[in-house]
Amino acid sequence: MALLTLAACTPLRITPPPSASPSASPSGPPALTGWVYQLQSYPDGKLDALAKAPQHLAVIDLARDGGSEYFTATEVAALRASGKKVLAYFQIGAVEDSRPEYALLRQDANDVVLNHVTDWPEDYYVRYWDERWWKRVIAPRVDQALKAGFDGVYLDTPTAYEAIDLSGVREQTREGLGRAMVELVRRISEYAKRQRAGFWVVPQNSPELQSYPGYTAAIDGIGVQELFFLDTDKPCDQGWCGGNLQQVRALQKAGKVVLAVDYATRAENVRAACDHYRRERFAGYVTGRDLDRASPPCP
Repeated sequence: MALLTLAACTPLRITPPPSASPSASPSGPPALTGWVYQLQSYPDGKLDALAKAPQHLAVIDLARDGGSEYFTATEVAALRASGKKVLAYFQIGAVEDSRPEYALLRQDANDVVLNHVTDWPEDYYVRYWDERWWKRVIAPRVDQALKAGFDGVYLDTPTAYEAIDLSGVREQTREGLGRAMVELVRRISEYAKRQRAGFWVVPQNSPELQSYPGYTAAIDGIGVQELFFLDTDKPCDQGWCGGNLQQVRALQKAGKVVLAVDYATRAENVRAACDHYRRERFAGYVTGRDLDRASPPCP
């Protein structure tokens, strides 16, 4: 199950047009200090351990262990009854070969599937601007999240816009891929919110997409990996780390909740990450890279 890290792709810096500058929300982002993020290895295939976790927001996969068996409305309702907002994880710029949609795409829409995701050979980037991707994969996934009673969606691999091999999509430019990703996120937001007002849309990574008009208004928050520690226990001190932090701060100022996750196991690094979250007023979570357990909240 791929989670494209910020370390793998240095964000493309885009100069925002004057109309793209977001205005700050007078109330600021929703009050949220922590969250829990688990995508696989649910004990006995159930969400009971997550329900017992003290955090007030949980991100889980739309499907049990990323397969073809979706979590039911009863299961999601039980997790929500523990006092949590629950978001459904899925990728929007890539597809895993374990997902049922992959085989269907290979059968009669093979050209939608592109190059491998770096470091994740079981995952492939896709032509996410293709209408077939929307109709066969994205819209049905949003429909399933709504049907199961999730509070929103957590969208991985917006980073596809900067990682797709341009030699395989000669009709595109990097700038055009950025615009197409913004359009996809905006479309997801409009589609879901027409059916349920208040439904959250939270992309993971690529905070610089706020430079495009319409992006900031379409999202309710930003998930961001490795702001302070890279996988695993490595301080994030490269230049792009600070650039991402500035982009995330701008989204927070615009009223978007920030869900930060860092991968650290050493006690001193866990404490350091949590200290950063408190100073920045981010909802933070420190855990292992496999996302296969519910780690404790920041002390």
